[in-house]
Amino acid sequence: MQFSDYGLTDEQKALCQSVRELCARYPDTYWMKLDEDHTYPTEFVEALTEGGYLAAMIPEQYGGMGLGVKEGSLILEEISRAGCNAAASHAQMYIMGTLLRHGSEGQKEAYLPDIASGKTRLQAFGVTEPDAGTDTTRITTRAERKGNKYIVNGRKVFISRVLHSDLMLLLVRTTPRDQCAKKTDGITTLLVDLNRAVGDGLEVTPIATMVNHQTNELVFENLEVPVENLIGEEGKGFRYILSSMNAERILVASEGVGDGRYFVEKAVDYANSRVVFDRPIGQNQGIQFPIARAYASVEAARLVRDRAAEMFDQGENPREQANMYRLLASEAPCEAATACMDTYGGYGYAKEYHIERKYRECRLLKTAPISNNLVLSFLGQQVLGLPRSF
Repeated sequence: MQFSDYGLTDEQKALCQSVRELCARYPDTYWMKLDEDHTYPTEFVEALTEGGYLAAMIPEQYGGMGLGVKEGSLILEEISRAGCNAAASHAQMYIMGTLLRHGSEGQKEAYLPDIASGKTRLQAFGVTEPDAGTDTTRITTRAERKGNKYIVNGRKVFISRVLHSDLMLLLVRTTPRDQCAKKTDGITTLLVDLNRAVGDGLEVTPIATMVNHQTNELVFENLEVPVENLIGEEGKGFRYILSSMNAERILVASEGVGDGRYFVEKAVDYANSRVVFDRPIGQNQGIQFPIARAYASVEAARLVRDRAAEMFDQGENPREQANMYRLLASEAPCEAATACMDTYGGYGYAKEYHIERKYRECRLLKTAPISNNLVLSFLGQQVLGLPRSF
């Protein structure tokens, strides 16, 4: 089965084809081995970097392709659709946006060309804390300015790719919450040089999880960060992060569309070839209908993605569309995964068929980078005008 590339320009179709060709060099067996060993796909990420795909959204003046969120989302979709894992490298696309939009010209000139070339890896985003969860305004990791340095103390959890990155975008409090007029004030964004920080004020402890995302707990103890690494203005970091969230949701959720397409294609192929009671199992409506419904859900999510991405690239603020897409693109692949698992039956649980690995990977989208309940809360309160629940 082949999905159509409806709605894409010739250039976008060519981009998708080139990503497919790259991913074909990294088959399911490559990812199964990494999953079993819980190791990082270094070769794959290097290939993406060399191809310029991780620099797709960096302006040409800094060595990137100068493409939009639409193209960035297509890249991530194709990676997941091929059975690969885009989460190993996706953060560079949306973390870069904070630096690009709010960093100084000196910072952009210092970092973006090296990020575009792959000389410097920007893959880590330090936000989540054990006692704050999704209420980012309650983070307590503190940065106190002393002369030309910030002294950072605190703790972060579920921070991915720290040991495979050179830089980390870190969210800290420079003013305690109870001393701020608004709870979103007093939060600051710093760029941390991980090569200097790890072992010298920053302790990194890997966390074993059900998916291979290279996830860690971070403990900061008097970590020194130069003031020159401050992104934008002190105390305004929360709004800087918010300005990148629509792009993050569009990009990351595109992996869900890719996963959904992967499952539908696998299910269709298996349902057509697997013969039980002298006929292909796809002839049975109990198999056929769930696959068809999953196909419709995945394609509906893709259409909302296209609209959200186009609005973002045109300079509009697609808050509603990005959040709807985030919701649909987390539920649709799980629906497709269930249909695929049911189609494969017992074989779906066998690692050699690779369905169970992708099943575990796509489930994460219902929880991270933001819970679906918070997306529903946003739509209910901010879009539909229902009373605030918190």
